[in-house]
Amino acid sequence: MTVGDTPRSLGYVMPAEWERHEATWVSWPKDPGTFPGGILPKVEGAYAKMVGALAAGEEVRILVDDAKSEERVSGLVRGAERVTFHRIRTVDVWTRDYLPTYIRGPDVAVVKWRFNAWGGKYEDLLPDDESGEAVAAASRLRTFRPGVVLEGGSIDPDGGGTVLTTEQCLLNPNRNPRLGREGIEKVLADYVGAESVVWLKRGIEGDDTDGHVDDIARFVAPRTVAAAVETDASDGNRAALDENLKILRAARDARGGRFQVEEVPMPAPVASADGRLPASHLNFYIGNAAVLVPIFGGESDRAAIGAMQALFPSREVVGIDCRALVHGLGTLHCVTQQVPSAHL
Repeated sequence: MTVGDTPRSLGYVMPAEWERHEATWVSWPKDPGTFPGGILPKVEGAYAKMVGALAAGEEVRILVDDAKSEERVSGLVRGAERVTFHRIRTVDVWTRDYLPTYIRGPDVAVVKWRFNAWGGKYEDLLPDDESGEAVAAASRLRTFRPGVVLEGGSIDPDGGGTVLTTEQCLLNPNRNPRLGREGIEKVLADYVGAESVVWLKRGIEGDDTDGHVDDIARFVAPRTVAAAVETDASDGNRAALDENLKILRAARDARGGRFQVEEVPMPAPVASADGRLPASHLNFYIGNAAVLVPIFGGESDRAAIGAMQALFPSREVVGIDCRALVHGLGTLHCVTQQVPSAHL
């Protein structure tokens, strides 16, 4: 590799999530600041179900702090296939945002972005940038470091050169104030293979990430996008989701084709003592054998699971109760990170 080489120039692209995985990374929850009181045991229960469903089709790599943690967690996931433990300390669970992004080309490589805790909001979570570096080192893969702040939840690729994102997040001055739209698009082209970037506007209420796209719109197949919709005209998310929906219906992918947009309903508002939480069925995760869908105990759960089953007929769709997990301001996609298989 010579100075100036980028992943794109070497033939790498970030695969779509539905393409075959070698493994999925998760970090076992333990931060009492994120999950206080009686919430943590319920979050661990959701994790155990998540690991069991994923491990039926791929390796699940669980980050734990030490041998004592490993022993305890191994008891909670006993019976799950293909589970491995990695003693790398983390502060919190949001592996989507601080672990490397995996790309594929001549081989599998990683892009290690800078993680600044969502625009410097949480100083105590900044050490997870180093946790991501430790995972990159443990992977023993070619590593690219663009020196750019970016979280995995802020982009969603189709594997064919098109990436979804939001202006609210990637153009936020608390990330990369000197880059601007053109600069961000060049970075995405060079490091994840984006030939076309579809810029949605805003995310949902309660989202402390400044509008991550993985709560509002997700590629589920080539030229097919699942999009969150809100039918209640009085809901605070209605205007933003309507605007994003119009953009998606007018947009084209990197090959000039229009999208098939599949609507997925938003759940009823989920609140905490601190206000509305960012509950969304769109924060699903696509594994080899299963698609994990966040559910919240409301009427929309069945519709969301049905929509996902229609989109992924060959995979088991598993609803995971995320009423506890969402208190941390994220759910299933936020706490996972896929490692693509080296082979298609």
